[in-house]
Amino acid sequence: MSAAVAARDPDAEHLARALERSLPAPVAVDGLRRLSGGASRETWAFDATDGAGARHPLVLRRDPGSTPGATDRSTEFELLRAALDAAVPVPPTRVLLDPDDDLGVGFVMDRVEGETIPRRILRDAEYAGARPRLAAQCGEIAARIHAVPVAALPPLSEQSAARQLDDHAALLDAFGEPHPAFELGLQWLRASVPPAPADPVLVHGDFRNGNLIIGPEGVRAVLDWELAHIGDPTEDLGWLCVRSWRFGVTDRVVGGFGDIGDLLDAYARAGGRVPTRDELRFWVVLGTLKWGLICMAQAFTHLHGVVRSVELAMLGRRVAEMEWDLLELLEDRW
Repeated sequence: MSAAVAARDPDAEHLARALERSLPAPVAVDGLRRLSGGASRETWAFDATDGAGARHPLVLRRDPGSTPGATDRSTEFELLRAALDAAVPVPPTRVLLDPDDDLGVGFVMDRVEGETIPRRILRDAEYAGARPRLAAQCGEIAARIHAVPVAALPPLSEQSAARQLDDHAALLDAFGEPHPAFELGLQWLRASVPPAPADPVLVHGDFRNGNLIIGPEGVRAVLDWELAHIGDPTEDLGWLCVRSWRFGVTDRVVGGFGDIGDLLDAYARAGGRVPTRDELRFWVVLGTLKWGLICMAQAFTHLHGVVRSVELAMLGRRVAEMEWDLLELLEDRW
């Protein structure tokens, strides 16, 4: 796999000209600063003042290199528009970058203020009033995501449970390392695949604590749609309940902040089909296996010198944690 050529920092003047496709000209950009994030994409915060004097807090989301990802970012742009039309809380989009903008591959969206760091959301006094509401809010939002008309979506891959198991098994084999807990998990999953939904729906793919913008009143926006696909809606509910996304508050199964009953009751009230316990357990097991394999892949990225990173190396240490969680789930302790 060839590395992408590093993109240079975005130019404020170029950004201002691009925004004139959606804001009254002339546009002035100031306060451009990069926010923390992963290597797979960049997030830049800034403010834009339009020709009428109105000030807009905005975010540039783009790929760090010029080679891959044009379809990904344009797909995410269209997904956000479709989700917003379906009353899913997402940042409104402003402009999709063109090659002539000389800014790389990405788009601009509104900046939603709030907290995304799980440790603060789960522990800070500022969010004490929000925490009891979050599980129900997530249930309602998940139902809205799953109700987005498929016909309104850009082209997305369809990822059934069986297909995902094949992909995970191939990835595990590619590592060339013995991981009996993961092999056992794969065997259990293959024997426990639930019936495929008659009508697959939009699945966010990474719906969890850490990808939500939270204010004192609760969820303000859902971020990070790059893993969205068509599939089983229970996948999102199960992923939200994976132990890793509880960030140490393990007695609150839903994101470290709530209970399954609150999540599913709100999901049903909003029109979602409530899964059986076995269906939900299947997707929690699959999510735990998936995260363990992702941790392995990230560690290999560091160990083989593709990206040298202490953070990636630390993720490698979490593989054993995922194996432990998986064994507990197979014993039905969750």
